[in-house]
Amino acid sequence: MTAEAGPPDGGDDPLGRPGRKLGPIAAGVGAAHRDWLEPVRDQYFASGLTVGELARKAGWSKSKVSELLRGVGLYPSWELTYGVLHVLGMPAWPMRRLWSVAALEAHKKPEWVNGCVKRVVLSAGPGLPPVDHRAFAENHHGAYASYAKVFLGPTDAARTVDEVFDILWLRWQEVLRSANVEKFAWQVLRRRVMARASRIDGRPRLETAAFDTIALQQAPFDGQFAQIEESLALFRAIGRLPDFQLDVIVLRYLRGLDDNRVADVLGAPQALIRSAERHAKRSLTASFDPGENHS
Repeated sequence: MTAEAGPPDGGDDPLGRPGRKLGPIAAGVGAAHRDWLEPVRDQYFASGLTVGELARKAGWSKSKVSELLRGVGLYPSWELTYGVLHVLGMPAWPMRRLWSVAALEAHKKPEWVNGCVKRVVLSAGPGLPPVDHRAFAENHHGAYASYAKVFLGPTDAARTVDEVFDILWLRWQEVLRSANVEKFAWQVLRRRVMARASRIDGRPRLETAAFDTIALQQAPFDGQFAQIEESLALFRAIGRLPDFQLDVIVLRYLRGLDDNRVADVLGAPQALIRSAERHAKRSLTASFDPGENHS
């Protein structure tokens, strides 16, 4: 899904709504803000409402609602956001957490965030995700957290995975309509992890994970230090792999999942997992022995 989901610039509204059509999301919108704004815009476009009708139903001015939907101006208050959310029939509980995270990313003070939240009592809708969402989370939480820890510290990894399951809850009907639920969810996780990961030359850094790998955990104490320098070089090479190969290698060899589990987590056929693994190993071997012929 792109930030410009909905009517394209320069054309008629495909739903035949009168008035000026909504523009794209502003370029400066942060990653956490975009994570909740994109599904809200999608729901707006699917609703058949005009911005003016949505504003009237939400009890806010048309200009305020338009700014919220485009991500322009000041970061929107929770009262405004909840009003729009309620009209569009979207779950408020995950949204409140996602809105709070994005508010802090937008440099809003915690006192402002807490004050906004306290002014809205969430009385409508369940406080728990749907049963099938909870089952999905139970099945994949461990693998997601394990992957995130390779790129992020333990605290950031745990927070990121919690946010991912909130995003999936917010978009759950869209997730279920997708051709591949696991693949859809994995892309959400990957985007959030990579948005927070340290990078070098545009690629994620894995060096800190050298101290938390299966190999190092199982090595004798006197052999661990000898492995660290070699591990750092290897992790730099892994970080330069294409995205899918990187994910397969991280899950298989840094986190110890077998092929079946990796295929389940990524939503990909086992044959594709094995192929990616072979290509990745070939690339890694070549990076340490450039003169060897691997054809």
